[in-house]
Amino acid sequence: MDYQGAIQYLQGLTDFEQSPTILYSAANYDLRRLEDLLERLGRPHLASPTVHIAGTKGKGSTAALIASVLREAGYRVGLYTSPHLHSFRERIVVNGQPIAPEEFVAAVEQARPHIDAINARPQWGRISWFEVLTTVAFLHFARQGADVQVLEAGLGGRLDATNVVPQPLVSVITSISLDHTQILGNTLAQIAREKAGIIKAGRPVVSSPQSAEALAVLEEVAQARGAPLVVAGRDLTWRQESASVDGQVFTVDGRLGSYRLQTPLLGDHQMENGAAAVGALEVLQEQGRAVSAAAVERGFLHVRWPGRLQVLGRPWLVVDGAHNVDSARRLVDALPQYFTFQRAVLVAGVSADKDLAGMAGQFARLFHHVVATRSHHRRGAEPEALASVFRQAGMSVETAPSVEAALAVARAQTGLGDLICVTGSLFVVAEAIECLTGVQPEPAFA
Repeated sequence: MDYQGAIQYLQGLTDFEQSPTILYSAANYDLRRLEDLLERLGRPHLASPTVHIAGTKGKGSTAALIASVLREAGYRVGLYTSPHLHSFRERIVVNGQPIAPEEFVAAVEQARPHIDAINARPQWGRISWFEVLTTVAFLHFARQGADVQVLEAGLGGRLDATNVVPQPLVSVITSISLDHTQILGNTLAQIAREKAGIIKAGRPVVSSPQSAEALAVLEEVAQARGAPLVVAGRDLTWRQESASVDGQVFTVDGRLGSYRLQTPLLGDHQMENGAAAVGALEVLQEQGRAVSAAAVERGFLHVRWPGRLQVLGRPWLVVDGAHNVDSARRLVDALPQYFTFQRAVLVAGVSADKDLAGMAGQFARLFHHVVATRSHHRRGAEPEALASVFRQAGMSVETAPSVEAALAVARAQTGLGDLICVTGSLFVVAEAIECLTGVQPEPAFA
């Protein structure tokens, strides 16, 4: 088996994540089948202590910040995130290096006989591709001798494949908002309960600032499970000192100290993510792990997390993976804070299962003109369907059949003092980056 063969093998497995109509239940997302697979493989998920992160928005940025700091503190760090921008290998990283193709293949080959055996007699359902990818991450981190593994939940938390880790060092729950409502629930309380599924008995948990509705659920679950809860905005505070297109400087006053932090990550929401990251890192300090203030500062300075308020050129061309109403609001708030421009043009492609009207309402606060497009991903809404929603929000609209074509339309309409923002999903952002930088993507995993 070569690397493409390994990817094709994954493509042939069950894909719940791309099928929103499949019932989100313990029957379909039964963790016992993954636990069975990991048991057959020698329990690689237990080889490294774990920082586990769930949330609607900001969990990837928070994971990247924590991993960057731990690496600066001298630890060998495995980082598992999703989705990827250009390559599946980006999801599985040790000390900043994506898993090599031959290592990916070796892990898939090691797991395949057991996967096939379980799928042949599926007592708890068939193994899905995301469960296999998570298994590959565990195998790789174990082989690489990771001192700690930082795991980002893929969907929800309670039934997510990453939730097979029984005793994390600390769990982190980032900002909770309405997203995947057809799967996780129609209220913040319902979604928060799914995210709270990663809270383990007696293990500390850190939360980003939350709505009162979501926080009440997290507090209830944490208390019931005897899990000490630290809340950013209550137990940790922050204040911005300066901001520019190159990054921002802010101070976090934690429970153990004060940290003056500089980071390339833009937006007020990244200060919230940063505070949650500091909260988790302080928990690790309390557990006896050496994480100095200097390591925290270096980790924030050197973090890399592309596709989030990322500047790709002048006239201002900014990409951001805003994919729900709350992230659209935060993006619209952030752009005037960091960029000076006369006219803003939006290039937008959004997955069909999102709240399109709600997102359009947020975008209309800043953008008067939008080029509606779609990525190659099968979940993308058709440009004409998007255009109709944007028109109802009061925006002038054009359509383009691809991200590349949409960028050409937007560039033809903007001058030196204008701004183009590409957003709506990370799939659209990835294609924009590829068009503008020449990065070559792997074959689509649809």
